[in-house]
Amino acid sequence: MSRQGYFPRLLILEILVILAALVFLSPFYFVFVNSVKPFGEILKNAAAWPQNFTLENYGRAWQEVKFPVVFMNSVFVTAFSITGMVILGSMTAWRMVRRPHAVSRLIFILFVAAMVIPFQSVMIPMVKVAKVLGLINTRPGVIVIYLGFGMPLTVFLLHGFAKGVPRELEESAYIDGCNTMQSFIHVVLPMLRIMIVTVIILQTLWIWNDFLLPAITLFSSRLHTIPLGIFRFFGQHMDRWDLALATLSMGMFPIVVMFLFLQKYVIQGVTAGSVKG
Repeated sequence: MSRQGYFPRLLILEILVILAALVFLSPFYFVFVNSVKPFGEILKNAAAWPQNFTLENYGRAWQEVKFPVVFMNSVFVTAFSITGMVILGSMTAWRMVRRPHAVSRLIFILFVAAMVIPFQSVMIPMVKVAKVLGLINTRPGVIVIYLGFGMPLTVFLLHGFAKGVPRELEESAYIDGCNTMQSFIHVVLPMLRIMIVTVIILQTLWIWNDFLLPAITLFSSRLHTIPLGIFRFFGQHMDRWDLALATLSMGMFPIVVMFLFLQKYVIQGVTAGSVKG
């Protein structure tokens, strides 16, 4: 390709990428702009820049939704669910890689098959089973359910990455006096850190923003997460978009900051996992 034809194509590609970025960033614009508008301005023109900039929506939303409560509920559920997925998922994936017999392969196939089952198709029987086990309307109960639905993807990603961990490193740890668990903690886990961070980010985005599972398992308002708190502003006679978008902005801020800080690990982890798997 000549240099004269290379630069116009590169320019066109950059323009297309910028346009695509603007399309994906447009929801953030609508959320933030309308969260600082009076309700009347939102109804008049949701896309316009606010004529009367106000932070009153944030104060009212903070009080009405009891934001500290729903925020801490989201943090509690997300943190313990992700911790369980990382610990159990990494141990499961490592064990299946190091013991590649027929049972391990069958279990891995079941994990992969579980990834393609829509949640809606098992939602009703899941609620019935969870009710029998006493998992309904409790934070530990919804954490256990998240563990069940999040483990397939976690094991799948970590399994592909664990194949690239040299067995010689573990054998050296055994020679130095480590047992199996010490070898896993001090040798295997550090080698899996990129994919672990990727799992943390992907699963956190899912759990933090999930509405359906908490909606069918957490009935008490004191247990509501941020998505359920936002749902309070939508009723039969009025949709309070000003307060809902203010709550959404407050709930979105910490997760966006975390993603921007750690997003490089997502690219590294997915790329490395695809090569090693």
